[in-house]
Amino acid sequence: MSSGIVAAVLTPHTPRMAIENNAPDFIQPLIAGSRDLGNWIRSLEPDCVVLHTTHWVSTFNWYATSHAVHEGLCIADEAPDLVSGLPYRYSGEPEFATGLIESGAGAGIPFLPNDNPHYRWDYGTYVPLKYIDPEANLNIVTIPTVILADLHESLAVGRLVNDVANAQNKRVVFIASTALSHALVRGPERWPTRERQDLDSRFIDLIQSGSVQEAIEWLPDYANSAVAEMGGRVVAGFLGAADAMSSTPVVASQFGQYAQSSGSGNLSVAISHV
Repeated sequence: MSSGIVAAVLTPHTPRMAIENNAPDFIQPLIAGSRDLGNWIRSLEPDCVVLHTTHWVSTFNWYATSHAVHEGLCIADEAPDLVSGLPYRYSGEPEFATGLIESGAGAGIPFLPNDNPHYRWDYGTYVPLKYIDPEANLNIVTIPTVILADLHESLAVGRLVNDVANAQNKRVVFIASTALSHALVRGPERWPTRERQDLDSRFIDLIQSGSVQEAIEWLPDYANSAVAEMGGRVVAGFLGAADAMSSTPVVASQFGQYAQSSGSGNLSVAISHV
């Protein structure tokens, strides 16, 4: 594909991945998957990556980071012992961010710029990009999870990214940084319940078979029953981006293994053009 979304990706961000040498053994498959995913994404030579993160939480509005350069120290407010001030420096893509903001407003979706020089990445952005793009060669735009956006609106934003990419003649990778089942418990080594693992497995099977429409139709029930992270809003962004690609044949790829973290289910999986 010469432009548009060339891949829609779902990938984890557990803070126990943040420092590889400190990561427990059960997290290593997630790190390996993220690293393999990154090699694959970079081989696509995208002009821009749009990362939809669960840990930048906005109540009312959508935002797109419009910085020419993203630079700072990432601290996980909820786990400062695990992500305690890790440095990052990546290039932005202000033109794409502006296009997304304008297109969102035109579609009746409240989209605003975030070019605040004091803004710092959340760990849902930092952790996956550390492994996906360790040399910081990709241009990054990030968008939040919006509490007052329902699943339908989140799906629409995923599709909107494709519209902007085509309008700007850019190749874009959409990354959804999220867990699947996310009924958290104390004990980092603990798995989701068997029932929630089965729900995750069914969702993964739908993606791997290219059944994006079926996954979209099942999403409200899946998100509720599996206790999907942030109500499934970031999964919805992923599915909207994947749906925007469905006019041409697509193929799914899995990177690494499904693994646990404090009762959540996690995996790196992607949909791309054949």
